[in-house]
Amino acid sequence: MSSQLLALHSLPITNDTNTNIKTRTHSSSSSSSTSPSPLYQRIFIPTHVYRHPSAILLELCTSIKELHQIIPHIIKNGFYNEHLFQTKLISLFCNFGSMAEAARVFDSVEVKLDVLYHTMLKGYAKNESFCDALEFYHRMRRDEVKPVVYDFTYLLQLCGANLDLKRGREIHGQLITNGCESDLFSMTAVVNLYAKCRQINDAYKMFERMPQKDLVSWNTLVAGYAQNGFAKRALRLVLEMQEDGRKPDSITLVSVLPAIADIKAFRNGKSIHAYAFRLGLESMVNVATALLDMYFKCGSVRTARLVFKGMSSKNVISWNTMIDGFAQNGESEEAYATFLQMLDEKVEPTNVTIMGALHACANLGDLERGIFVHKLLDQLKLDFDLSVMNSLISMYSKCKRVDIAASIFDNLKEKTNVTWNAMILGYAQNGCVKEALNLFCMMQSQDIKPDSFTLVSVITALAELSVIRQAKWIHGHAIRTLMDKNVFVATALVDMYAKCGAIQIARKLFDMMQERHVLTWNAMIDAYGTHGLGQEALDLFTEMQKGDVKPNDITFLSVISACSHSGLVEQGLYYFESMKKDYGLEPTMSHYGAMVDLLGRAGRLDDAWSFIREMPIKPGITVFGAMLGACKIHKNVELGEKAADKLFELDPDDGGYHVLLANMYASASMWDKLARVRIAMEKTGLRKTPGCSLVELRNEIHTFYSGSTKHPQSKRIYAFLETLGDEIKAAGYAPNIGSIPDVEEDVKEQLVSSHSERLAIAFGLLNTRPGTTIHVRKNLRVCDDCHDATKYISLVTGREIIVRDMRRFHHFKNGNCSCGDYW
Repeated sequence: MSSQLLALHSLPITNDTNTNIKTRTHSSSSSSSTSPSPLYQRIFIPTHVYRHPSAILLELCTSIKELHQIIPHIIKNGFYNEHLFQTKLISLFCNFGSMAEAARVFDSVEVKLDVLYHTMLKGYAKNESFCDALEFYHRMRRDEVKPVVYDFTYLLQLCGANLDLKRGREIHGQLITNGCESDLFSMTAVVNLYAKCRQINDAYKMFERMPQKDLVSWNTLVAGYAQNGFAKRALRLVLEMQEDGRKPDSITLVSVLPAIADIKAFRNGKSIHAYAFRLGLESMVNVATALLDMYFKCGSVRTARLVFKGMSSKNVISWNTMIDGFAQNGESEEAYATFLQMLDEKVEPTNVTIMGALHACANLGDLERGIFVHKLLDQLKLDFDLSVMNSLISMYSKCKRVDIAASIFDNLKEKTNVTWNAMILGYAQNGCVKEALNLFCMMQSQDIKPDSFTLVSVITALAELSVIRQAKWIHGHAIRTLMDKNVFVATALVDMYAKCGAIQIARKLFDMMQERHVLTWNAMIDAYGTHGLGQEALDLFTEMQKGDVKPNDITFLSVISACSHSGLVEQGLYYFESMKKDYGLEPTMSHYGAMVDLLGRAGRLDDAWSFIREMPIKPGITVFGAMLGACKIHKNVELGEKAADKLFELDPDDGGYHVLLANMYASASMWDKLARVRIAMEKTGLRKTPGCSLVELRNEIHTFYSGSTKHPQSKRIYAFLETLGDEIKAAGYAPNIGSIPDVEEDVKEQLVSSHSERLAIAFGLLNTRPGTTIHVRKNLRVCDDCHDATKYISLVTGREIIVRDMRRFHHFKNGNCSCGDYW
């Protein structure tokens, strides 16, 4: 046991009483000291001190609680002032992170050895007490204690962790003046400092100057390049280190795999995986977890699933990676199932776990499961974690309970920009534009500076409102705050102007952008598609293919949808195949739905039905919904009924598809079947969504519902519509009222003439100057009759009328529509 006790943590004291030990006395610690510092004297440690039970207990101590129980025994036996015990106490307090108690013991030591200073400095550095560590370092220098190389290493690591480049450079300079610039460990810390502070070129210069390099220094540089966004350079360094005779280890792999994930270099990732497998590193939980993250970010969910299944040991980070990976890849059901499996296996969730589960619930729009996760986070006492609460706000917002989200937001004592952004975006996603704008103004009134994400959230809200005046206001704000050059803000502005019907302004902004993200290209391509400019969308996609930005699955969805809106069937078929063959992108349910819509709108209903039957995955609601919509357009009742049956199996509570089926029967004059659908809807409580149209006038939004007379100008609007009806009939308009059953012809005409968009258009014409463009937003698809009527209204009034319905834009001008009657 005595030999075990000699292995002290910080002080190499031997049992030889003749050993001279260099000591140092701080001027404030001993008033009786007359000798200048430093001084030399003999320290005698009696042999019985080592053998005392208190010394043995200190050696076996494993926690701060045990240490507090041992200290009374040390004091009781009169050993508190013995150097052995003081040294050991300081070391233990530092190891357990109790620097205040370590400092009390240190200050009580009358004769301080240099090694005590080094132990204290290490303690401050390891416990990330940045200011305290620097202050103690300056005290060391005042006490004329010469720093050793490890002191510089600890301080440099601390400066890197705190991103304090200025102090880091100062420590680097002192390292050089103390002759430690050739030390491997300290220079590796210098490389780490510059890499952490995003000075990667300086990090590389320091690395190049090192007279010798070991695996740790190589790994530090690889991690530096990877963390600073230089993924390809990080990969090249891994090859260079092998050429230098250094074999990559688990740390190398864990450092480089996130870089591979960031650039989605799937092939390189598989090569790294093969290397890990050959060396047996795949079994290490940190390597396997990094592989999981890489495969998810490269979109290979199946491989990630296999890696996870083969892991012999899993930690909470592995589970979190799976949950978040599934959620990020649109597999939210599996994400939530993995979360439940984690709970079943008694793995305690962390804040990251809860955020991943909330993300999955948000994607699913599943309020019930979201409430379960909310209760769990309360039980885990995570309601103090602001990141978790931000995720909770987002979850409730996406589950259409923005009222609960607002209540959580209001009750939070601490709010960051992320919190404000989450709530503003929540309002935007729920159509609460006024609330979003009010919150934005409140944020500014409280001197909280909006960031680019705030602006994107507000722009998103205004995009749904489709009011050009408001669009110009927020654009001006972006310019004044110098955020209009931010790629995400600029992309949101492009999308907003497009959704306000100003497609030319959107393209002008797009052309002005110096940097374009894939989201930017997607926004502009989708804008052309929804405005019926299919060829322009394809031309822009061709331009995109010539550049460095690679199209993703959303790009192809926008391209195929653009082809669908413009009747470009062969081009749509070509790009669907190109998506798989040329880019290796697997189609999602949305892509299959867009293809059915493409074929169906063009009247190729048999081809569309064959396409559905040959799908490699089970068709979903979007697919059969597109089929039913096409059957309604082309009056194919047989296939329409088949599609409707499938829809009612998948979602019997969605009234929209019952209405679509009823409209199909009405178009085919099948009144008996129409009546049966309506009776079934009444029995189950399903109702048709009322038509609603919005028009803006002098910063005020006016709302109109079909057949409503609640607007203050209703009498004037209906009288104007009657006069306008006579004018458009004289110009050639013939009411399309064949699909309305069981009423007289004049009543049918009255019903269609009171549709919400007609009321909104009439209001706009009555309250604006001649030549002013009328902008209308409708919540449903424009009906055939209103589409014809609006063309003639634009002709007789000489006005341009832009109608945005639930699917696309219609630009009516001089009796024509931009859709070419294909919508």
